[in-house]
Amino acid sequence: MKSMEKSKDPIYVIIADDHVVVRAGLRMLIDSQPTMKVVGEAGTKDEVLALAGREQPDIILLDIHLGSENALEFMPELMAKAENARIIILTGFRDREEHQLAVRLGAMGVVLKDTTPQLMLKSIERVHAGEVWLDRFLTSKLIVSLRGNNREEKKQQDDENRMGKLSDREHEVIALVGEGLKNKQIADRLYISEITVRHHLTSIFEKLKVSDRLELLIFAYQKGLVKVSA
Repeated sequence: MKSMEKSKDPIYVIIADDHVVVRAGLRMLIDSQPTMKVVGEAGTKDEVLALAGREQPDIILLDIHLGSENALEFMPELMAKAENARIIILTGFRDREEHQLAVRLGAMGVVLKDTTPQLMLKSIERVHAGEVWLDRFLTSKLIVSLRGNNREEKKQQDDENRMGKLSDREHEVIALVGEGLKNKQIADRLYISEITVRHHLTSIFEKLKVSDRLELLIFAYQKGLVKVSA
């Protein structure tokens, strides 16, 4: 699929949605861009798993409710099929908990189906570039929730103390998590083992008092360590 020079490659996209009209509209929108190309469509779990494994896309636009299947239930399997793909969840509902779970499972973006064409294209570009794309509603709700749950811990001095405990290597790991890299990719980038990456993440979670990658991304976003688009 990717036979051109890397610098000239378009962003290869798979569309997974059980509505044919939605897929057709997204294909027309994406293929109208010279920097993007749809390499396949899927309407079921089995179709998207097979397609992702065969095409190895850059981006997978994944309807959170794919027919009778909840896409969150097979996201780990999908990510294993296309290790370098980044997933953008498509949804018609402003369900903060469901969106939060999607990001915790590895999605790099959540886009509402009623978003504008311009923002849909922008989300693909930003996620492909390594940023996290969240709907403004979700971003604000997550930050408010985190602040509400940790009011005392979120004091400026306490945050500075927490970040002061991080080693240079842990700062590097956080930056790469912010780029959307998985443990194996982080290990390859830093020339360390995946086990060492996991140890670093455990240490980071403990020092920053966050429970998972999503809370780490929100904390890092608030402190300017990574960029989160909205």
